[in-house]
Amino acid sequence: QVQLVESGGGLVQAGGSLRLSCAASGSIFNINAMSWYRQAAGKQRELVAVVTRGGSTNYADSVKGRFIISRDNAKNAVYLQMSSLKPEDTAVYYCNFATTVFGRTYDYWGQGTQVTVSS
Repeated sequence: QVQLVESGGGLVQAGGSLRLSCAASGSIFNINAMSWYRQAAGKQRELVAVVTRGGSTNYADSVKGRFIISRDNAKNAVYLQMSSLKPEDTAVYYCNFATTVFGRTYDYWGQGTQVTVSS
């Protein structure tokens, strides 16, 4: 059974940096997009950043220029380097892998890691 295991969350002061990691355990194939989402208390989950199999990236406007997403296909892992953190970045961050198997799409989610930015 595939599981996505996240790490790297924590408490940081505004202006600081954190690096989130997410790696798949178990056999997983045909990973297309790898993404990071976040959900702040009382708000809907939102897409933060996505990286395609070919390495193309896209970011939410709120994090452009501050966050960098990257992936290691050999390790089935995705990373999120977060810099110049703001209190409004406080949320639970989730990784997502979108895969295609025999023409069907499957989504895998991490368990979530808390990021708290103090002012």
